[in-house]
Amino acid sequence: MKKTAKLLALLLITTVPVWAQTKNTNKMEKRIINPWQWQDKRSYVQAVEVKHVESTLYISGQTAISDDGVSSNDDMKTQLVKALQNLEKVISEAGYKPEGIVRLNIYTTSTEELWPNFQIFQDWVAKHGIKQSLTLLEVKSLFETLKVELEATVVK
Repeated sequence: MKKTAKLLALLLITTVPVWAQTKNTNKMEKRIINPWQWQDKRSYVQAVEVKHVESTLYISGQTAISDDGVSSNDDMKTQLVKALQNLEKVISEAGYKPEGIVRLNIYTTSTEELWPNFQIFQDWVAKHGIKQSLTLLEVKSLFETLKVELEATVVK
C-alpha cells in the first residue's frame, strides 16, 4: 500500500507541472510586428503573427447590403457604417470577436470619398482593440451600387 501511495505521489508530482505547462502553451498568442510607428495613426499594423489558434474564420467581403439583400444607394459614410455592422454581425454569428481580426482588406470605388469618413473605421478599430494587417485598394467598381467592401480573417 505504501509503495502504491508513493508511486501515485511521484506521478502527480511529475505530471501536474507538465500538464499545466501544456495547457498554457495552447492559448492563442498574437504578436504584432511594427518596424515603424507611422502606421499607428492609420489604424493598422505591418504584420500579425498568430500561434496556437483554435480556429480561423475567413469572411467574404461585407458591404452595405440590407438584411433583405438590397444594395445600398447611400453615400460613402452610410455605406461604411453598414458594412462595419454587417462585418461585426458575421463575426458574432460565427462565435468570434472583432478583436480577433488579424487581416482586413478594404475595397472602395473612391478613396477620395472614403478619406473624409475614415475616422469612422478608425473609431471602430479602436473600440474593439483590433490590431490587424490591412490593405486598402481603390477598384473600378463593386457589386451594383456599393462603394466600400470589407474582407476579413478572424482567429480565436
